[in-house]
Amino acid sequence: MRAKKPYQKKPKRIGRGVGSGHGKTSTKGHKGQRARSGFHQRPAFEGGQTPIHQRFPKRGFNQPHHKEFAIINLDQLDHLKVSEISPDWLVENQVIKRLGSGLKVLGRGTISKKLTVHAHRFSAQAKEAIEKAGGKAVLIGKN
Repeated sequence: MRAKKPYQKKPKRIGRGVGSGHGKTSTKGHKGQRARSGFHQRPAFEGGQTPIHQRFPKRGFNQPHHKEFAIINLDQLDHLKVSEISPDWLVENQVIKRLGSGLKVLGRGTISKKLTVHAHRFSAQAKEAIEKAGGKAVLIGKN
């Protein structure tokens, strides 16, 4: 015995004659804006009532040119088994998910090996620690 086919409701076929139950006005009623061809209503439309996104108060300050940097700390850099680190390498090897406005190196943890780190920003503590370990903190030009 074969398994039953999964139940699928047949689509509503409109405008196929009076006998179909969806003929004549094709489920659109009589006249009015919604009955016309080409009728479109934007998703947030609430029948003329003030939409919810306009009723809710706006809060805070949205900085128009806000920059979101990908951050990495010294202890994370210390675990990597390479001597030269660049933002592209970090993204390729999935150490950071996305670059955003650039890469910023922060000073959490310690660094025990000589590294050349290319980044868009360095905290003063991070730069000092990298150079103290005998490495180089190379600043990439602003994009």
